[in-house]
Amino acid sequence: MSHQLPDLPYAYDGLEPYISKQIMELHHKKHHQTYVNALNSAEAAYAKAGSAKERIALQAALKFNGGGHINHSLFWKNLAPAHDEGRGCGGQLKDGPLKKALEKTFGSVDEFKKQFNTTTAGIQGSGWGWLGLNPANRELELVTTPNQDPLLTHVPIIGIDIWEHAYYLQYLNVKADYLSAIWHVINFDEAEKRYKAEMESKL
Repeated sequence: MSHQLPDLPYAYDGLEPYISKQIMELHHKKHHQTYVNALNSAEAAYAKAGSAKERIALQAALKFNGGGHINHSLFWKNLAPAHDEGRGCGGQLKDGPLKKALEKTFGSVDEFKKQFNTTTAGIQGSGWGWLGLNPANRELELVTTPNQDPLLTHVPIIGIDIWEHAYYLQYLNVKADYLSAIWHVINFDEAEKRYKAEMESKL
């Protein structure tokens, strides 16, 4: 069965003014769709490959486009219309297990955001910034991945796309402004659901 572009759980203008409708349409309908199309093509070619050499040659395309599809599918759910705009739950972190864990690990939620932004802004070129749960010690940690590499060492709790296509039309080359703004539309309800599910699965 071929991979499909997932629907967004909100309208293309639902994240304004923090992420513009134009960015969301291009990011979802063009960039993510391209990863889906290329992944389907690479998988079809892999299935027809007649030699190990041909299959090895396709691995880079499978990794890149597969990672792009996985990462973006997580990213869309990590966003929600802004609570401070009266449209949704974005940016609102309620009292609960995730907030307690962030305060324990980073000292405060604001300090977590500061460290996350500093770590993610430090990515050279394109990549992703993650808040991940380390399955070995069950602690929250900040992680980055290059290009479209998926997060394999941790359970993804929050992921932020730092490719230029995610912000350039609105924030130009100022990644720091994009990273500051995006917290207004981070879906902490989704993040806490991921965190709780993983913590409960280890009990």
